[in-house]
Amino acid sequence: MFARLGRTVVHHPWRVIAVWVVVAVGLVVFAPRLGDITETDQTAFLPDTYESAQAQAIADDAFPQTTGLTALVVVKRQDGAVLTAADQDRVAKIAEGLTAAKVDRIASVATSAQSVSDNKQVQLINVAMTGSAQDPTALEAVKPLREALAKQLEGSDLKAGVTGDAAIGYDTNEKFLRAEQVVGIATIGLIIVLMLLMFRSPIAALLPVVTVALVSVVAQSVIGLAGKTFDFEIGQEVPILLTVVLYGIGTDYILFLLFRYRERLRRGDESKDAVVTAVHRVGEAIASAAGAVIVAFSALALSSFASFKTMGPSLAIAVACMLVAALTLIPAVVSLVGPRVFWPSKSHRKTPKGSVFAWVGGLVAARPLAVAVGSVVLLGAMAAGAVNVKQSYESVGSPEPGTSAATWFDEMRTGFPPGVTAPTMIYVRSTDGSPVEVPALATYTDALAKVDGVGQVQPLGADDAGEPVKWALSEDGKVAQVNLLLDDNPYSAAAMGAVEHQVRDAAHASAPPGTEAKVGGLTSAFVDVQTVTTRDLRLIFPVAGVLILLILMALLRAAVAPLYLMLAVALGYAATLGASTWAFQTIGGEPGLMFILPIFVYLFVVAIGTDYNILMIARLREEAQLGLAPRPAADMAVEHAGPSVASAGIILAGTFCALMLSGVTFLTQIGFAVAVGIMFAAFVMAMLLVPSLTALVGARAWWPGHGDAPKPGAGEGIRAEELEPVH
Repeated sequence: MFARLGRTVVHHPWRVIAVWVVVAVGLVVFAPRLGDITETDQTAFLPDTYESAQAQAIADDAFPQTTGLTALVVVKRQDGAVLTAADQDRVAKIAEGLTAAKVDRIASVATSAQSVSDNKQVQLINVAMTGSAQDPTALEAVKPLREALAKQLEGSDLKAGVTGDAAIGYDTNEKFLRAEQVVGIATIGLIIVLMLLMFRSPIAALLPVVTVALVSVVAQSVIGLAGKTFDFEIGQEVPILLTVVLYGIGTDYILFLLFRYRERLRRGDESKDAVVTAVHRVGEAIASAAGAVIVAFSALALSSFASFKTMGPSLAIAVACMLVAALTLIPAVVSLVGPRVFWPSKSHRKTPKGSVFAWVGGLVAARPLAVAVGSVVLLGAMAAGAVNVKQSYESVGSPEPGTSAATWFDEMRTGFPPGVTAPTMIYVRSTDGSPVEVPALATYTDALAKVDGVGQVQPLGADDAGEPVKWALSEDGKVAQVNLLLDDNPYSAAAMGAVEHQVRDAAHASAPPGTEAKVGGLTSAFVDVQTVTTRDLRLIFPVAGVLILLILMALLRAAVAPLYLMLAVALGYAATLGASTWAFQTIGGEPGLMFILPIFVYLFVVAIGTDYNILMIARLREEAQLGLAPRPAADMAVEHAGPSVASAGIILAGTFCALMLSGVTFLTQIGFAVAVGIMFAAFVMAMLLVPSLTALVGARAWWPGHGDAPKPGAGEGIRAEELEPVH
């Protein structure tokens, strides 16, 4: 099949390229943009069966005017002293000035005596806004708000800044936009430099940049079209990941083809015959590798968390587009350019002697047991760190370090509990149709104030006597809202633990007779997100593992080799998670790994890292089919496939390292973890562990089939009956 495909592409290269260009232009013109289906709030992806989502539904119905964005203006004296009565009057005038500024999307601006901290060092101005965190134009209102605030502060002894969910969302979006640009430039630049070093050819270096750019246009448009057609949204991290995934795996597949193409040229094939042979020999491995990645990504559709449910298929679409390009567009371009793809280098004309991969292959063949044991010990030592792994949600809702929202979040904490930026909101709803009784609410809020982890019950107004009121009633009086300010950062593990175990239990147990209570807010949402993702990991990993195992069995027509390949992949996953734990928790002192990191390690290390195992095991089988014994076959497989695996691993790891330049906390963790995992997959598993195990297992690796049975001419190109010359 792949020989026939390669022959068709080589016969009609201009037609293949023209089809790609026409499809890309058509999709750009008619398909929706990726930004049209992007969602910025992770908690919005929760199923409605969870308590936080149910609480939000009550809020949307009973308090529609208070469920929009909010911003907090934090005011302090420039000298750090306590706020005087005159200062507080000036803050009130600042609030009036912000109202008079008539900033678009700002519904109300308010401050009061209850907005002053107990230590008198901080006063807050609450800014209610229309719209949600998913509305970019609503977030944009933060910029003119900050400009209006700066004017109001002129000539005063006060300083102030804006934080709260609106400011955090605005600053995070700005940081993501900058990150997307930085990562894109760094990824492309890195690929060009590494390809130049590997092939010493500007044409080879530019090949992935140009072709993957075209594929990226197609993939993004197809994802946008799928999103509109099937009514789903994606997280804001997906566009950045698409860049890395497409350039990473795209360059991998191009490398697999170029290395085999160069190998055939060195054996004396004509250029077009060499392209067809490369597609024939590597096409099956590329298709199987891409199939494993697509299956692994698509398995996320089983997730209950909509962010994963849509991210996986979105990335799977991108990989499918790249697979088609690798088998059509890339061979078409190479067949037109010919050996000039390596210009001005002449390395394609001669086989190098005494390469490092020949030495590694000889080591694996001579001492397979020692190599296998050493590989397992190394990966096992790294995997030991995974025992202490902890999940962290702090960088999801917390302001990104270095932003204005982060600076004023810290300033606010000098006077208020950290939870003031994201109160835990309890909604008490009547179950018998009668209004909620006010005396019962007073008793209820007093009980909640004593719960461990609660800093205070937030005043939501004042009565006629000026005394603070700690609840708000809906218009029909059948729903009451109570806001709790937690002692800890609302995104921290401590706050989540308090909400999950103390606050929810107390809120349910102490609810007034005839009512039910639902605990909402971001902290409660993250408790549910943690539950969902834990459940998803337990479901998705086994399903994806079985599907990848079936793909390996179909490729190798064997049962034994796929089993130890999957065991190697599982060990590599644990080693990657452990190394990340050592780096960020043990050495970096961070509270934990991002809660979505295990999923990303699974996506990119298990799925994409399997590519290298597939390429190596396919070459092992090919060498065995030449009639070589297991150990010599391992030697030759490492020598011949090693350069492409190593080069692909370095480039893919390098592209993920580019994420570490983003300045975004969780992208930095993802970049490090995946880069380390890819290096494990390429240099330890594919280069050492898999060939050494195959050498030890011998012919039993291909049981119950006969994948190692010698085939005439299997390593010498395509037999005459399979292929007519195309030159």
